[in-house]
Amino acid sequence: MNAIPAAAIPDSAIAFGEEGALPDFAAIQPEAFLPAFEAAMAAHRAEIAAIAGDPATPSFDNTLGALERAGKRLGEVARIFFALAGAHTDAALQAVERDVSPALTRHSSAIALDAELFARVDDLYRRRNALVGLSEEDRRLLERTHAGFVRAGAQLVGDDRRRLAEIDAALSTLGTQFSQNVLADERDWVMPLAADDLAGLPDYLVAAMAAIAAEKGIDGYALTLSRSVVVPFLAYSTRRDLRETAFRAWTGRGENDGPSDNRAIMAEMLALRAEKARLLGFASYAAYKLDDQMAKTPEAVRGLLETVWTHARERALSDATALAALAAAEGDNSPIEPWDWRFYAERRRQAEFDLDETELKPYFQLDRMIDAAFDVAGRLFGLTFEPMPEAKGWHPDIRVWRVRDRDGRERGRFIGDYFARASKRSGAWMSALRGQHKLEGGQLPVIYNVCNFARPADGEPALLSLDDARTLFHEFGHALHGLLSDVTWPSLAGTSVSRDFVELPSQLFEHWLTVPDILEKHAVHARTGAILPRALLDKLLAARTFDAGFDTVEYTSSALVDLGLHETADAPQDPLEAERAILERLGMPREIAMRHRSPHFAHIFAGDGYSAGYYSYMWSEVLDADAFEAFRETGDPFDQATAARLLEHVYSAGNSRDAAALYTAFRGRMPSPEALLRKRGFVPG
Repeated sequence: MNAIPAAAIPDSAIAFGEEGALPDFAAIQPEAFLPAFEAAMAAHRAEIAAIAGDPATPSFDNTLGALERAGKRLGEVARIFFALAGAHTDAALQAVERDVSPALTRHSSAIALDAELFARVDDLYRRRNALVGLSEEDRRLLERTHAGFVRAGAQLVGDDRRRLAEIDAALSTLGTQFSQNVLADERDWVMPLAADDLAGLPDYLVAAMAAIAAEKGIDGYALTLSRSVVVPFLAYSTRRDLRETAFRAWTGRGENDGPSDNRAIMAEMLALRAEKARLLGFASYAAYKLDDQMAKTPEAVRGLLETVWTHARERALSDATALAALAAAEGDNSPIEPWDWRFYAERRRQAEFDLDETELKPYFQLDRMIDAAFDVAGRLFGLTFEPMPEAKGWHPDIRVWRVRDRDGRERGRFIGDYFARASKRSGAWMSALRGQHKLEGGQLPVIYNVCNFARPADGEPALLSLDDARTLFHEFGHALHGLLSDVTWPSLAGTSVSRDFVELPSQLFEHWLTVPDILEKHAVHARTGAILPRALLDKLLAARTFDAGFDTVEYTSSALVDLGLHETADAPQDPLEAERAILERLGMPREIAMRHRSPHFAHIFAGDGYSAGYYSYMWSEVLDADAFEAFRETGDPFDQATAARLLEHVYSAGNSRDAAALYTAFRGRMPSPEALLRKRGFVPG
């Protein structure tokens, strides 16, 4: 880390204002972050040294409580920085990120490998049954803290300890490079289009591409690799040549010769992860990662994925035959290619269900869908959202709301950042500028959602596809998990749960998007103001599982490749060849591509979060399908008794108990995959 003297640049702007006001993002200069991180890490090191060197006998408060109270400034600086690094970055911030990420990893490793500190935690853990006065949440904190130290290598000695710290720092550097390379490919690729290239495209997409061209200084129209633009282009463009060009660019991110090539980075990361697993005594990196999750073992994950894969592949192959017949009937006898699927699937949807996405889209206005998500949160949990137009975020697009509960008490702030731009990485996510806890008077959460919806032309409403609307509801479900958190200890709050449980609140919340009461109230036509007609709603609900084979094959193939890349004792030397071999063994339909090919698979390579863990969306979907059936069984999607249990045991509970125990407390039992198979239409409902 190339330190700048801390006294040279004030970092006072990198902080929250008085009474919880958001940081003054306009006043934050990229060069202020390095000294701010240096000072904050130094302060944290001093706090850790004081805890580790405390001559008093280890107690819950002087060790676990002290650890939870330490590092407050570092957490604040890091949350602000990484919000900008993800949602509004530039070359200066990216340079800081390349320095800061490995420095933070080395800092965390030093704490995890501090022998004196671990000795105190280990002493408490060994005496845990004799400790008095501890709440259930206190005991959970002790258990999770001890496990975290062990999994981070606290029981290693000598060269093994040093090597693990080196591996973690190297992985942090490589993950940052991977992410920045994908962003570079997405930022730099653009396909200019003329008026005669627009055949088949709906008006809203033409307008969006005109706005993109204007933003980039291009005459006419332009296509980028933003998902909210490229996916509808693939669904509607009658120009097969342009679809192929766009598809190859979209699926080729991170796999282009030059400085943004991720192929060597992937191989090095997989090798380092395999070595890390061996150091920690695990048969593979997948075994290491899953040991601490609900799934527990790679075998359990593979069992679920392959069960679903069998149903999905059978459906997809049948659908591929139907699409080929449709294409032939229109005079195209060419084999269906991956860049053709969405195009012919959309034609088939229109033919079989009389449902046209362009007919549907005007009813899904962004502002109305935000209101719909807020409405559901109000009906289920009694929340209200008050606009705060005076609050300023990191970009003029930012919107901020004050969140209150049914008693009028403030529960936190919610920030929405919805439109795609070159300074934002792709995808959609939730995170926190501040997490909830009850220490020293407590702290209210400040939660944000980031999406990449297509920006409308000036004066036009932003229109969402149904998939976009689901994304909005999904990320808002994560946001509620942060906003409704009601625990004492920071490290157990909000979304700090096992990876294969964290998607339950988000995926479950998606179900309420298509509840008829919600659509009939909030799905309002952008031009006429008319409510979504019941006949169109019925068609939408009837087509709910249309193309489920394609969607599931797309996702499950990615999850199985992720598992396969991390499941062997020795990492594959050529990850792309390993990807190809895994797909061949699965019998991947040639007409479908993975949702995320490995060179741009940010979930598993741009950091450690979902590595060997992409399956967790499906694991959580087993839970969410079963959880929504709890409401269906009452006959009321807003049943208050069921919502109260959901709030108590899922949305507000954080990691205060084991995930399986929390789900069982809500539902009375654990689910089976049958609910998921019914939800996707693979078995009778």
